[in-house]
Amino acid sequence: MKTSAPLPLDIRLMNMTAGVMLMMLALLVLAAGASWCLRHPMFAIRAITVQGEVTHNNAITLRANVVPHLSGNFFTLSLEQARQSFEAVPWVRSAVVHREFPNRLRAELLEHQPLALWGEDGANTLLNQQGQVFEANVDELDMGDLPRLNGPAAQSPEVLQMYRHLQPIFAAADMGIEHLELSPRGSWRVVTDREAKLELGRGNLAETAQLVQQFLRTLSQVTAKYGRTPTALAGADLRHKDGYALRLKGVSTVEAAQGKKP
Repeated sequence: MKTSAPLPLDIRLMNMTAGVMLMMLALLVLAAGASWCLRHPMFAIRAITVQGEVTHNNAITLRANVVPHLSGNFFTLSLEQARQSFEAVPWVRSAVVHREFPNRLRAELLEHQPLALWGEDGANTLLNQQGQVFEANVDELDMGDLPRLNGPAAQSPEVLQMYRHLQPIFAAADMGIEHLELSPRGSWRVVTDREAKLELGRGNLAETAQLVQQFLRTLSQVTAKYGRTPTALAGADLRHKDGYALRLKGVSTVEAAQGKKP
């Protein structure tokens, strides 16, 4: 049986050196290729394809708002940075950005769907269907169709939830909500589409809804005593423990139902 003699040390060292040199050469080739890709104009972003909801934006506005904030080419561009740039465009709620070889981006957009004006009169802020506050040019909208909601920005989802809960209750009494506000101290206030101002006080969703329902159930009975209909309602304060204070157009008397809730 033959056995092979171990290679001399100098040969082993030469083989190891050759292997290391080949590895280094391969790394240099890869680095050179990567550097070429990073610098070659072929991979500079040439076009952006937009898909999804673009009702309030077009290619010109998107290009003007997004492109100046993009840096790098197909390989180096940050998709997170690109996403943030798209979402900074007015009306864009969310964006998903993909690379398309060799020099294109594809963005899938969702727009805000406005449900209400938000904030004080004159503010360019709106509330979307998800309860998020966003800035936009309100002149693009038919503002007469939108209620105005207001409150601490961090509680906008809560304000939206209250509006959605109260709106059908008022609608059943042939009234609409023109303005719903949550004060910093947690008190609710409503202005109807007939300009009646209602102070609802503090309360959660169920408590406030029950309070409004009780008030509206007795409203026609109280207004009838003065020869009026509920359309004469000018204001009401529902914060009283055992009743409410009522103001009617053309009537100076304050009606307070004492002893029991209306």
